[in-house]
Amino acid sequence: MRLETLNTCSPAEAAAQLAPCVDVPRWIDAIVDARPFSSEADLIAFAETAAHPWTEAEIDGALAHHPRIGERAQGNTTEATMSRGEQAGVSTAVETQNALLEGNRAYEEKFGRVFLIRAAGRSADDILTALNQRLHNTPEQELVIVSQQLREIAVLRLKGVLAV
Repeated sequence: MRLETLNTCSPAEAAAQLAPCVDVPRWIDAIVDARPFSSEADLIAFAETAAHPWTEAEIDGALAHHPRIGERAQGNTTEATMSRGEQAGVSTAVETQNALLEGNRAYEEKFGRVFLIRAAGRSADDILTALNQRLHNTPEQELVIVSQQLREIAVLRLKGVLAV
């Protein structure tokens, strides 16, 4: 979707195009309501802080759509396709997959939510290192990091949507 299309389409169409970026309705609504944007850079800058801060319920709702790191998203939705592309660098080596599986389990047990990291541009080893480091965080520290990672993913996806 080009910026001109986002700026001029109906609110419902704009929201539908933004939804695969992150399932936080308040973020989507803020962007839709702020149209028109004079440039892609203005849109991205706005998206980086729109609906900030996200509530814990918004974060948990958005995470419901994210596969675990190392698992491939299923289906033909735009969000699933984006997720598979973002995790393209995650190794399929059995040892790495087993370490990610164990790390995901430990993370979910400690924090009650799926481990989230912007995987695009990161190797499996980098992701595994970050996962193991973040297991030492408090729930409060981790909530801040998850929110930041979710926003980075949303903005990265928004850039991808604009490039289509």
